[in-house]
Amino acid sequence: MNTPTRIAYSVTAQSTGGRAGRATTADPELALDLRAPVELGGPGGGSNPEQLFAMGYGACFQGAMGLVAKDFGLDISESVVRTTIGIGPEGSSFALTAVIEVLVPGADTARVQALADKAHELCPYSKATRGNVPVEVKAVSAL
Repeated sequence: MNTPTRIAYSVTAQSTGGRAGRATTADPELALDLRAPVELGGPGGGSNPEQLFAMGYGACFQGAMGLVAKDFGLDISESVVRTTIGIGPEGSSFALTAVIEVLVPGADTARVQALADKAHELCPYSKATRGNVPVEVKAVSAL
């Protein structure tokens, strides 16, 4: 288990209505109307948990890349992380998958892959999903 030695920041979100409801945080305020995507039988037209997970995971992963970029001699200031979260049936409920694509313009793909692999070891989202969600991390030359 990956347990922090101390909590440096915490945030609380409140959700009502599930995939057809609303989610809010208080500090700073973030409020979103939630709608199940059409692909899952919903009306679409709002945010959904998979979108939020993809955005959070990608931002966190890029932060982890920043922690190790100097070790790889890479400037990641122009890097892009594209995170795709999939959801589908698993038994009587649903399960997730993740694909993280990392682009560092002008950098050798093999070095970027090594950087991404190291970031995957350090990223808190990666730690949280490890052993629970299949995650593919790959360096790409274009997005």
